[in-house]
This record gives sequence, C-alpha cells and structure tokens, in this order.
Amino acid sequence: MAATLSLEPAGRSCWDEPLSIAVRGLAPEQPVTLRAVLRDEKGALFRAHARYRADAAGELDLARAPALGGSFAGLEPMGLLWAMEPDRPHWRLVKRDVQTPFVVELEVLDGHEPDGGRLLARAVHERHFMAPGVRRVPVREGRVRGTLFLPAGTGPFPGIIDLFGIGGGLLEYRASLLAGKGFAVMALAYYNYDDLPKDLDVIHLEYFEEAVTYLLSHPQAEGPGIGLLGISKGAELCLSMASFLKGITAAVIINGSVANVATTLKYKDESLPPVGTDINRTKVTKDGFSDIMDFLNVPLEGADQNCIIPVERSDTAFLFLVGQDDHNWKSEFYAREASKRLQTHGKEKPQIICYPETGHYIEPPYFPWCKASIHSYFNTVVIWGGKSRAHAMAQVDAWQQLQTFFHKHLSGDKRTIPAKL
Repeated sequence: MAATLSLEPAGRSCWDEPLSIAVRGLAPEQPVTLRAVLRDEKGALFRAHARYRADAAGELDLARAPALGGSFAGLEPMGLLWAMEPDRPHWRLVKRDVQTPFVVELEVLDGHEPDGGRLLARAVHERHFMAPGVRRVPVREGRVRGTLFLPAGTGPFPGIIDLFGIGGGLLEYRASLLAGKGFAVMALAYYNYDDLPKDLDVIHLEYFEEAVTYLLSHPQAEGPGIGLLGISKGAELCLSMASFLKGITAAVIINGSVANVATTLKYKDESLPPVGTDINRTKVTKDGFSDIMDFLNVPLEGADQNCIIPVERSDTAFLFLVGQDDHNWKSEFYAREASKRLQTHGKEKPQIICYPETGHYIEPPYFPWCKASIHSYFNTVVIWGGKSRAHAMAQVDAWQQLQTFFHKHLSGDKRTIPAKL
C-alpha cells in the first residue's frame, strides 16, 4: 500500500490555526523523515525537517509521535512550521500581502536522511492570513493611512489599532489574523509609507489621535473606547497614545519601552526628547552579530527622566507581554517600571506576562523564531534573543492572552486563559 500524507484541515487553513499532520500506509516501525518548505514573497526558502518512526500499524501521527531529531525533537505537532529556518542568512519571515497565502510543501522521505531518502508522499497546503468573510478596507481618511480589517458578520465589533516597529511601512498580517477572531482591526502606518513622512525625526501624536477618532467613529467599531496593540517601537507609541489621548480603553504592549526612543515625540505644547544612547555599550557576539540591549540609557535619573512616557496619566487597562531574553532593549525592566509608576499614582495594576527564553519578535503563532536580522535603525545585523522552541510556545500563549484581554476590556467578556509559561 502506498504511503499517504493527510492534513487537517485539508488544503487550506489560517496561519494561526493548528494543523494536524499524519502519515498512513508505511511499513511497521518504518523510519521516515518529514520535510517542510515555504518560499516567502522575496523568494527566500524556509525549511524544517524531523526524523520519525511509524508505529506497529505503519501509521504516524505527529500529535502522538515524538520527533527523533532534526530541526527539533520531541512531541511537537507544529514543529515543521515554527522550526523553519531561512536559506538566506539573517532573514526574517514576514507576510506583506495578506490577500495571498504562504504555500507549504510537505514531504515524507524513506529513512532518516533528510536529503537522500526516496520520496514516499507529498502534500501542498495553503496557510492564509484572512479568515473566510474577513473584509480588507484600505484607509485614506484625512492624514490617516492604513488598512481596516472587518470580521464576517454585521457588527459592530471591538475596535483595535495595530502598530509595528521602527521599520516603517505598513504590515497587515497581525491585524488580518486578529480580525478573524471577531475584532475590527486597523493596521496603521506612521512613516515611510504612501505620502507619510519618510523618516522619524519627529513624531506628532495628533496623527495617531486622528486615527483613534476615525476608528471610534466607524459604524463597524464598537465603542465607547478602542484597543491598542503594538510591538517594539509600535508598543512604545501605544504607551504614548494611552498616556496623552482619549478614547483608549485597553492596550497590549509587546516588548515595548516606557522611554521615548529614537525620535522626539510631540503632542500639542508638550514634547518628549528621545532617551540617551551610548554606541560603546553595543557588544559583538561570537557569531559577529551586534547585541544592542544596553545601547539605550536606563531612564531613571538625570536628563533622561524627561524622556519617560507619562503612563501615570492613563486610565487604560494594560497587558504587557514580555520576552525575558529580549536583546533589543530591556523590555521586562520597562514593563515593571511602567507598572510601578501606574500603581504609585493609584492606577490599575497592569497585567505582566513574562516568557522565559523568549526574544523580541513575539509574533502570531507558528512564525519561525528569528535569531538575528538587519535592524533598520542601525543598518546592521543584530540578535533578537530567545530560543526556538520556547519562543514558539510563547507566541501561541501570547496570541490567546491578548485576545482574552481585548474581549474582556472591549466587549465585557470575562473569560480568562491562564498563562502556560
């Protein structure tokens, strides 16, 4: 009997959806290797492989069979996705066109040689970024530039603004996936996109205020307030928005800074300078990469006190998702500093979830861990921290945590999902 490779869901699924992988028709206890290959939109290949042994009936179910080695080991049903590594050095997997899927090719090879075994079975699977019924609406309203993703149904839905980091442009994949969970999510660009400023010399919060006003007034967005979701520089901007602007009920801060970084921040007659830096504190790893974790001054005393975002003004509910091995900056320190300032001023204690052996880019589930890549601000290869498996597990949990948090604070859903780590 010929071997068959079966996937559930068959044919297509959403990127953040678990995938069941099984092989049938093997010989009893036959050794095999499973390979997964994905080509990104820039043509870079990402690959993973793992060695397995069929059971006495000649079947192999990745939910029950541990990998015996390869890109990962142990019981890891989704390891063939999260353990992928790029053929190109220092390359991060990013989805730029959410209207098209990533196509994953899966192969079963005889034996335990990932490049030499006879091909036994093959399957192709599409991993999509827009759930059925999700609508994509480009936004050009006043100065606001972005994309609004609306769930299937009539709404209204809890509204969220989604911000990425210092690379600029417009990334939509997190917003599009989150819309599939019942939120109206606007991926917001803030520089180096369309007719927006090309650099970050000065950030004016009035632009973000206009975006908040737009989403609050949208008939498909449920009030009275909206949520914010940001990572890295985007998370820092979410803290600033929650501190200066009205209409923000909840904010999820993924590896953000409580200090204003890299550029002057202005709102009306107030101005925050950027935190000081010292390039001499940058280290070089044994692999020749830059470790920039200590590049920023620790803003606790002296002139750098002026750059701290005044979070104590905010009545927003906060969830901080922190990679404890973040090498971009001291994310855990900043989360706890923000918590201390909020509580000192009688504000609600924020929720902080810390993930051990987890680096900077906490993405939606099953995105491969990025060890090192080009930092757009430094224009050099930097390390991001973390370890592959721990980072992958953190992404799955963080995705559930932020959904629960937003449902609770934006739509009154009191369900909780306990942290797994």
